[in-house]
Amino acid sequence: MKKRAFNSGFTLIEILVVVVIIGILVAIVAPNVLDKAGDARVQKVGADFSAIETALKIYKLDNYSYPSTEQGIEALVDKPVIDPIPQNWKSSGYLDELPIDPWGRTYLYLYPAEYGTKELDLLSLGADGVQGGENENADIGNWE
Repeated sequence: MKKRAFNSGFTLIEILVVVVIIGILVAIVAPNVLDKAGDARVQKVGADFSAIETALKIYKLDNYSYPSTEQGIEALVDKPVIDPIPQNWKSSGYLDELPIDPWGRTYLYLYPAEYGTKELDLLSLGADGVQGGENENADIGNWE
């Protein structure tokens, strides 16, 4: 009796069926996941604004005023060297590091506020980094 050698493995048809199924799943899932990424970026901006505003309030409690626009939010990490120099600046700073927006840029800071009704403005210029825009490119401010 001769023994038959069996080749175990997948046929080309089986592999093609699996590839088609994976393609269909990606086509269904990808748009949903990509839409959520934009929402997550906006939520990160909101969380960063809260952290920065809290640190700015503590800075104001210690130094009786917010940092100037020229000093920027960098005054929360490093002691400002331009006037008005804070007299009671905490040696450890008010933030460990400057938060950056989800698109890799630092947040803009204005004191006194120019856009909202708060005392100060914080904003991100969105994905394009240019003022104005819509959808992913829209500016996000703490007054919204």
